[in-house]
Amino acid sequence: MTAAYTRVAMLLHWLMAMLILGTFPLGSYMSDLKLSPQKLKLYAWHKWIGITILALWLVRVLWRVSHRPPPLPPGTPRWQERAAEITHSLLYALMLAIPLSGWLMSSALGFTVVWFGVVPLPNLVAPDKGLGEVLKQVHSALNDGLLVLVSLHLAAVVQHQFLLRDGVLWRMLPWRTKK
Repeated sequence: MTAAYTRVAMLLHWLMAMLILGTFPLGSYMSDLKLSPQKLKLYAWHKWIGITILALWLVRVLWRVSHRPPPLPPGTPRWQERAAEITHSLLYALMLAIPLSGWLMSSALGFTVVWFGVVPLPNLVAPDKGLGEVLKQVHSALNDGLLVLVSLHLAAVVQHQFLLRDGVLWRMLPWRTKK
């Protein structure tokens, strides 16, 4: 069997995947709603997810620095290894940049982020509607980029699982490993 990721790496991967994949449709849906208590509640949930992703990102980066991922299967072409490295680096960068851009946007638009409705986070910038609108566009563009990268990531999983049949998917499935 192909070498697997650690249980902690798997947990962080799947937890963040669920949060990220859940917040995409939530963000799209809520942005088109008219101002209402429901819209405000959905925005709060979206921010909670974003800050949770940011916190998990930090844990994940610290874990990754101290625990090397398993190597790709022998015979993997160098260009595929490099493509995987670049894609993963960009995914990590966006998992940081997107929640930060959302937090910055909320701050600039004059809305304090209150994590889980309990922990008020500091505003990162002074209120500035113009800056808030720019950050809204940045946040949206970063999310579009993440959607493209997640799609590439999933396409690579499909290629490895069904075309190459090299066991790469099993490295990230906790019930399929020996650890």
